[in-house]
Amino acid sequence: MFVHGLAGSATNWTDLMGELAGEVRGYAVDLPGAGYSPEPADGDYSVDGHAGVVARLIEQVGGPVHLFGNSMGGAVSVRVAATRPDLVKSLTLVSPALPDLLPRFGPARVVVSAAPRLGELAVRRLSAIPPERRMRATLSWCYADQNNIHPQRLREAIEELRRRDGVPYAAAAMVGCARAIVNEYFRTGPANLWQQAAQIIAPTLVIYGLRDRLVDARMARRAGRIFPNVRVVTIRGAAHVAQMEFPGVVAREARRLIVEALRPAARTA
Repeated sequence: MFVHGLAGSATNWTDLMGELAGEVRGYAVDLPGAGYSPEPADGDYSVDGHAGVVARLIEQVGGPVHLFGNSMGGAVSVRVAATRPDLVKSLTLVSPALPDLLPRFGPARVVVSAAPRLGELAVRRLSAIPPERRMRATLSWCYADQNNIHPQRLREAIEELRRRDGVPYAAAAMVGCARAIVNEYFRTGPANLWQQAAQIIAPTLVIYGLRDRLVDARMARRAGRIFPNVRVVTIRGAAHVAQMEFPGVVAREARRLIVEALRPAARTA
């Protein structure tokens, strides 16, 4: 099961799912208010709310699953793996949005988007910019090299953004999810995402792009210390969405994890 990040959708996993199609049956989620999913009836865009949605979906498709999460979807996946270990065979995180309070421009943009009234105003102003310009600007933050963007994927992304502009809750979803990430960065106690990461029993792969401007690749060291059963991989030429920029590399590492996760069951049989 594949969980996208802020302002993303299920299509963020298309190429990686294609790479893994011969080995796993994949389900890519549109989180509430994203992609083609409706807004949540209770207006809950929190990480807890998203984690509950993902957990229920895993139950419906017959888990446990190999769970993948990117950015905000990585935070959601950590919470699912920590609170519902029965649902997760293995955990793959790509640039997970785990708490990092070091001041940097990229995360500061998320904080601005989450600010009361300011976030809604910023989203409304952005919507006046043509979809082509907005999407190229977004991808320039998410990709290390825009030459790695497949022309067909770019066209699809622009058309999806154009469709989203007509969805009445699009701005609320964006601001709500930005606030959810900021809230998690300042959460303390046992529900802090790093503390939950330390409780995860599923074998874990964490991938960071060394050219990521949104999630600091220096968090790789912390991930290596905190996740109990983890392998950390850094990709020199990748930024924030390695599964889109280098799907073959991510698939190779994910295959290795999936095989490792299945070995104990094979020995028991």
